[in-house]
Amino acid sequence: MQLATFTVGPFSENTFLLENTDEAILIDPGFFDPKEYSEFHEHLDQSGKKLLAVVLTHAHVDHVLGLEKVLKNHDVPVYLNHSDLNLWKNFPNQARMFGLNSSGFDFIPEPLEETEDFQLGSFTFDVLYTPGHAPDHVSLHFKKDQILIAGDALFRESIGRTDLYEGNFDLLAASIKEKLYVLPDNTVVYPGHGPSTTIGHEKANNAFVKLEL
Repeated sequence: MQLATFTVGPFSENTFLLENTDEAILIDPGFFDPKEYSEFHEHLDQSGKKLLAVVLTHAHVDHVLGLEKVLKNHDVPVYLNHSDLNLWKNFPNQARMFGLNSSGFDFIPEPLEETEDFQLGSFTFDVLYTPGHAPDHVSLHFKKDQILIAGDALFRESIGRTDLYEGNFDLLAASIKEKLYVLPDNTVVYPGHGPSTTIGHEKANNAFVKLEL
């Protein structure tokens, strides 16, 4: 599996395109301006891969900004955890908070519940429910490739903010300790913002969520 990263939008959000032999899935499309979307679209066209789906780690505005652009060109399903759909349903209000205009979406995404071996075409991954930054937050663990798409739960030597809707530091810390720190140390973590890291590095160096000795 190959992973392409597009750092996009006013929040420098990381959008990921995962590619297998002839298929691809898009995670957290945060494209803001036409140039950002064009770079992604050209990459996908040149790869010859078929886009199977869009997967959202959560529905904060910076992770959904480019979804409308994607769906205009690709008739694919969208997946989101249904634990709390308030962020999804109130996307226009989220956008206005940051001076952006959006009419929102007239559909509810397909449910993405916590489970092992969730399958989309040739892709198989574990869905880990990791709330605390957002109540609908999941992280995606590709065991075979030793990759974790962490959304805004875990960053390199940092964590997601907990001062937004339904944010909770204790809950986020528990999510990280119980769902992410139990993964193999060599698991590469791709966060929603900033550079990649590893589970082992975070267990040893993350000052926000430490393991008790």
